[in-house]
Amino acid sequence: MAVAVYLIKNTALVLIGVLELAMLARAILSWFDQTGEGGFSVFLYTVTEPVIYPVRKLCERMHWFEGIPIDIPFTLTWLILMVIQILLETFI
Repeated sequence: MAVAVYLIKNTALVLIGVLELAMLARAILSWFDQTGEGGFSVFLYTVTEPVIYPVRKLCERMHWFEGIPIDIPFTLTWLILMVIQILLETFI
């Protein structure tokens, strides 16, 4: 049982780390590729948007952060992933 928990925990930590790197790359690339039509930009969007989308929809539904030019749902998703990562490392 301990081996299964160890494998699941480490797999989740690796996936979260990869997702955080993809989000960082997406943020940096957004400074340069404004159209988002490059192949790598499309790949990063495809990988990261399913994770960001629920937070984005919640913010839209609650009318939070309207009119702010910064992508707050992106930042909130990043913070949520960091908290999950810390909780996994600490308690499991």
